[in-house]
Amino acid sequence: MPMYYFLCAVVGDSETWVVDTGFGRTDAAARRRNLLRTAADALAVVGVDARQVTDVVLTHLHYDHAGGLEHFPSARFHVQDREMAFATGRHMIEPAQGHGFTADHVAALVRHVHAGRVVFHAGDDELAPGVSVHLLGGHTDGLQVVRVETEQGAMVLASDATHYYENIEAGRPFPVVFDVGTMVEGWDILRRLASSPDAIIPGHDPLVLERYPASAPGCEGVAARLDLGRL
Repeated sequence: MPMYYFLCAVVGDSETWVVDTGFGRTDAAARRRNLLRTAADALAVVGVDARQVTDVVLTHLHYDHAGGLEHFPSARFHVQDREMAFATGRHMIEPAQGHGFTADHVAALVRHVHAGRVVFHAGDDELAPGVSVHLLGGHTDGLQVVRVETEQGAMVLASDATHYYENIEAGRPFPVVFDVGTMVEGWDILRRLASSPDAIIPGHDPLVLERYPASAPGCEGVAARLDLGRL
């Protein structure tokens, strides 16, 4: 099954939050991935200037979610305490766990810590009215998901808590995982957080772009409006 790499813009009346930062050309070449757009280019498609974004939520620190920090020079980065400890701790010497991380990304985030540009969260937290993060773990030890209140109800940007719809719907965990038991238990949390099962958005499923309307004419298959409900 093809794997798509998403990032999301949560656009409010007075501020825009970005969820994850994708990856860049260096990682694409090293990992043999097909990079269509950088985070900045992808956000430009929906009218968001990455240089002006003030807050970015990192659901976790794998290369394909934390690989575009440099595109957000004005932003603070929101991460779970446990994820930073995980990405800099003993499990990184295990190839099965360390493979998903790029050391340069983690080191860059550590530098941002010392520059005062990282906000740590210890579990669930409200970021702004209608926007909150929730610690799930499983895929990585500090994976967090983002809950967004929309006119259609509460939507959950699940990231890699469920890579594909099939993972949560059929009860089949994605094989890249730190703690499979925690991952499976996390699916129940996703269901409680979302207003309906349809409002759980997986992190890598091409079906997302088929089930939701395009963000604008000409953006079919590229960018979707999740807040308008499914087609």
